[in-house]
Amino acid sequence: MITTDASLEPSAFKDKLVRFWELSAEKIWHIEQQYDSKQGAPVFTRNGRYISRGWTEWTQGFQYGAAILQYDATGETDFLDLGKHNTVNRMAPHLSHTGVHDHGFNNVSTYGNLLRLMKEGKIPANEWEQRFYTLALKVSGAVQASRWTPLENGGFIYSFNGPHSLFIDTIRSCRSLVLSHQLGHILQAEGDVRINLLERALQHAQATATFSVFYGEGRDAYDEWGRTAHECIFNTNDGRFRSPNAQQGYSGFTTWTRGLAWAMCGFAELLEFLPLTDEASLSVLGGRQVVEGFLLKAATATCDFYIQHTPTDGVPYWDTGAPGLSRLGDYMDQPADPFNHAEPVDSSAAAIAAQGLLRLGSYLQRQQGNEKAEQYWQAGLRVLYTLLQEPYLSTSPSHQGLLLHSVYHRPNGWDYIPPGGKIPQGESSMWGDYHIREAALYLRRLINGEPYYAFYNSVL
Repeated sequence: MITTDASLEPSAFKDKLVRFWELSAEKIWHIEQQYDSKQGAPVFTRNGRYISRGWTEWTQGFQYGAAILQYDATGETDFLDLGKHNTVNRMAPHLSHTGVHDHGFNNVSTYGNLLRLMKEGKIPANEWEQRFYTLALKVSGAVQASRWTPLENGGFIYSFNGPHSLFIDTIRSCRSLVLSHQLGHILQAEGDVRINLLERALQHAQATATFSVFYGEGRDAYDEWGRTAHECIFNTNDGRFRSPNAQQGYSGFTTWTRGLAWAMCGFAELLEFLPLTDEASLSVLGGRQVVEGFLLKAATATCDFYIQHTPTDGVPYWDTGAPGLSRLGDYMDQPADPFNHAEPVDSSAAAIAAQGLLRLGSYLQRQQGNEKAEQYWQAGLRVLYTLLQEPYLSTSPSHQGLLLHSVYHRPNGWDYIPPGGKIPQGESSMWGDYHIREAALYLRRLINGEPYYAFYNSVL
């Protein structure tokens, strides 16, 4: 399990963060100058260079959002100009993309970050520019919400696999619905039916908490507190749950750690946002206490599982049930080894999880007398401390990635294995690079006494 150090404070990260943002700048310009955008969105690296490969164009917002985060952290206007230019000229198709569950990734990372910076006063206020970002976010949330599979008591945003498929990843795309709602928008459907987007976001969160997260309550033979399933399969004729499944994990009865991390971060963010919600929207789901209850239960369960099933330095292997782990000995009682010959680690899962742990810890610190708040906070710091140094931080000027030892799709064999190696190692992903930047920005703002970094700052 993760080993924490109670003496570790955010101030200990100052020098690491300076170096991190310097390297981050180099990587952004490297990709901008050398990547051929005609290939499609960059997804992950092969021998140190970004290539495009995937089911959908779900990573372009991370590419352009990275420049916006870089400006947020450093104030270098060249990055703001780059992020704005690419958002305006290349992101419009993602707003009306009806075929994906990734609007929170693509559009909140770009249009959302730009609107947030304007609301925070970090870029000049401009009425028409603000209206442009606002309209984009309104449309994005409504389009995302239209991918809806109804259940007896709610429903979920279905994945690109089809109406039968609930992906755990999508919990973080709920941000697009939340922002659209807070900006005064609705989804208007057949017969002019007006659909409340916050209700739909929270219904999706409830379905994810109910079916994608396990709580050790005897659901099946592999039920364990905080374990997650990447995909849940439903019978669309009657809305009944049929089975857990995995696309990128080892199986439906093991825990793909990036999916676990998406849940940790997504539930923690919704908890932080909850105080801004209106009572009418919450009443449909049983009221504020009920909603907070299922969000908090899912967030704490998944964070507990991550802490217990991750090596001491906070970086997990790609799946907690991967068969090769049995050849690594007491791998849980030592730091992760990204250079082993049995199973790869996934640093991108760690980058996402770090933010989930920090946000849950921060949320619980505001609750009087919560004894676990410090545990989550310290675990988040431990994970981030590991990632901000080698062998995870990419220092080679020839490598386009920022965070090394990320894994995309192990079962499909998409990840690059170096000559003479047996497992993927030494490569980066667009989501891993983006989320380590988010976590670093989160901590930098705390150190500097800046406003708390949250996606909903764009609607405050």
